Amino acid sequence: MRRTARLAAVMLGMMVCVGSAVRAQVAGGQDGGAQQGGRGPFAGMQRVAGEVTAVSGATLTVKTEDNGLMQIVTTDNTRVMKGRGVTVKIADLKVGDGVTAAGILDAANKTLHAAMVFAVDAAQVKEMKENLGKTYIVGRVTAIDLDNAKMTVERPDHVAQTIGFDEGTSFRKGGRGARGGGFGGAQGAGAGAAPAPAESGESITLADIKVGESVRGTGSVKGGVFVPTELVVMERGPRASGDAASGGKARPSPNPNPQ
Repeated sequence: MRRTARLAAVMLGMMVCVGSAVRAQVAGGQDGGAQQGGRGPFAGMQRVAGEVTAVSGATLTVKTEDNGLMQIVTTDNTRVMKGRGVTVKIADLKVGDGVTAAGILDAANKTLHAAMVFAVDAAQVKEMKENLGKTYIVGRVTAIDLDNAKMTVERPDHVAQTIGFDEGTSFRKGGRGARGGGFGGAQGAGAGAAPAPAESGESITLADIKVGESVRGTGSVKGGVFVPTELVVMERGPRASGDAASGGKARPSPNPNPQ
């Protein structure tokens, strides 16, 4: 259950949050519109995420969270994975599957030439959406009530949800996999918990979290309020031009013709 909730938080956060940013910047005529990866073999590439609405040959049509459409163009060199890193073909993907693609974005034509595509089965995407706010939370902090140990989070589906904390909640910032997503346990408000060694990152408290930061975590509903057992503040990676994080200033796009 914990691993499923972790994957759900990662994928829904990427599919909806990143997809929203892509759509907004393409509509505004920016040159990138997508988030750029900061690490790994796809560092510097841009990402498009959303739900598959059509599969035509080597091209996917993907719907972002505000119903904008993007084309994901693949080649024989595009790496396509589904589920837990199982290599598949584009033809194996179905309408309703969730995808995140990394590559070179052609914003004017609303097209991404993909080097990698990661997909999640449609049934799992449905389950993710149904469990958001029930078994996991992901979103941007809009308000913090330290006196009552509560926080309001704007979820990727634009629902503002107030969550609570108890003696079993732990907090962490960064760590392995926490750039745009990641988990770990640390000392929390009221009582501490042993950190997860494999995740590392910085041990923090509720008082260290600020409005505007992005968080995610797993937990359960208690007394009608979602209470995470762990909450992670996600670090920001490099973003494409026009993003709010860069103050609207353009940044260079990656080489459109990598060798």
